[in-house]
Amino acid sequence: MPKNKTEFTVKKTALAIAAAFYAASALFAAQVDENELKSVQQTIEFENYTGPHARVDTLEAIKGIGSSLGKEVGADTQSASSAGSQAKYFVVHAIDPAAKEKLDADVLILGASAEVDHIRNLRHIIASYLMAAYSYEERDAEAIATFVTVYNAVYRKNLDAFKAKYKDVVLNNLSAEKCGLSTKYSDWPGQSQIVIPISDSSGGLSAVDTSVISDKEVVKSMKEDDGKNIDDRKQMVDIKEREAEKASEKAQESQKTATEKQKEADAQKKAAEQKKQEAEQAQKKADESQKKADEAQKKADENPKSKQAQKKAAEAQKTADKDKAAAEEAKAQEKEAQEKAGQAQADADKARKEAETQQAAADKKQSEAQEERKEIAKDQTAVALEEKKQELAPSVYGLKLADAKSLNSQIVKVNTETGELMKQSPVKVIKGRSMHQAADGFVAVAGENSGKSAVKLVLIDKNSLEIIKETNEALSDNSVLLEDGGSYLVVIKDGSNYVAAKYGADLSLQAKSAVPINPSSPIIKTSAGYMVTDESGKPIILKAGDLSR
Repeated sequence: MPKNKTEFTVKKTALAIAAAFYAASALFAAQVDENELKSVQQTIEFENYTGPHARVDTLEAIKGIGSSLGKEVGADTQSASSAGSQAKYFVVHAIDPAAKEKLDADVLILGASAEVDHIRNLRHIIASYLMAAYSYEERDAEAIATFVTVYNAVYRKNLDAFKAKYKDVVLNNLSAEKCGLSTKYSDWPGQSQIVIPISDSSGGLSAVDTSVISDKEVVKSMKEDDGKNIDDRKQMVDIKEREAEKASEKAQESQKTATEKQKEADAQKKAAEQKKQEAEQAQKKADESQKKADEAQKKADENPKSKQAQKKAAEAQKTADKDKAAAEEAKAQEKEAQEKAGQAQADADKARKEAETQQAAADKKQSEAQEERKEIAKDQTAVALEEKKQELAPSVYGLKLADAKSLNSQIVKVNTETGELMKQSPVKVIKGRSMHQAADGFVAVAGENSGKSAVKLVLIDKNSLEIIKETNEALSDNSVLLEDGGSYLVVIKDGSNYVAAKYGADLSLQAKSAVPINPSSPIIKTSAGYMVTDESGKPIILKAGDLSR
């Protein structure tokens, strides 16, 4: 399959470039971090299929894959579940409320029949999943999806890294050979276990643990891009700042609750102390009554015939028993009061600890956001300087051989003074080692007829050097490309035959020949029309207007 290495690209207008340059230049001069120049362990470059497709799935259909998975999981995010087809796209909602340490996660598994072949589309699937399962806003979900893919690429096949952070319920769905995401799209089907860390399965802004997916190694990899992936990094900072704000609000509410519960606990302690004193007094009274009853009984024993002594002894013991019962009741009330006081204090301590935890989370998110904003400011300046340099440099566009075996080429932009390669197209499957410049970019034959891919006439954008338009019809593998007065002639597949076809600069089909021709036929402009080779190998002339014989 044809492929290209695509890093993260940030598109800016000239106005945005200038604004970033002047606004950030002062910060860049004042905030130089020596660690900025340290290289990362690996640069994450995703290899995607970027040629034409025989079947083009709509963006709605691609997003629908993630949405359908998310709706199933989102129906009950508090319980472990799974959704989708194991042959194509399957997600495991791996949560264990009983396990308090480490993280839950959703594991997106790409089955052997999964057809996604571009990181952009994979991110659409993940973003749509997050929106449906956890009610994320689209822009937040898109940024998180970008970080999730880079995070999984950084820790690809590093099972120990996942073991350090995730619960057993997550690890049960991972393997050393498949965990994470390969940078090569050809390795995705049947070999991908994409981990999405979940910190709050109830959903909302903090459903995904943004600190985990944006750790230092992930950000370092994202900064290796020419555009340093600034837009998504900015969005992640914005998410963290909102997370910090919400966590701080929760901390304040919890602190308020803790204060109220502490007042209640203090009142319960005071009540318990009062009950203790009452119990002590009741016990003292019971002891005194029993002492008197014992004395009266002693006298009664000494005067067994004295009815009065016997009566006094009985009355004294009755009083003692009554006071003893009262003392036991007082002790029971004291114990109950102490238990209430203990529970009230425990509730107050829990609320205070919760407030401290939430404030610590708020402080952490805010600290991460502030640090990243500083880095983004410096990176914006660096990007603006580089783009200004590129803009001013004298340059030309041409073709570079991308694959000596297939003879496929790619468009490149070269500095004419230094010979420096300034930019190269992600499209590495241009056929025939030829292209033609048009008003909106470059026209070329590109692709391969294999699986979902196809050979087509394409229009490649001059700035991004990516395909922005392609013909509906598939071309012959060996089609030539002839430009004639703003029209483009190629050999297309027409049912079971191949015919000559003529397209406008907008790639609209203007005409096609009725007579079948050889799929590898040359197309030569002559004074009489276009000379082609028919199926029998005979040269024939087609009229220049409608391509009739």
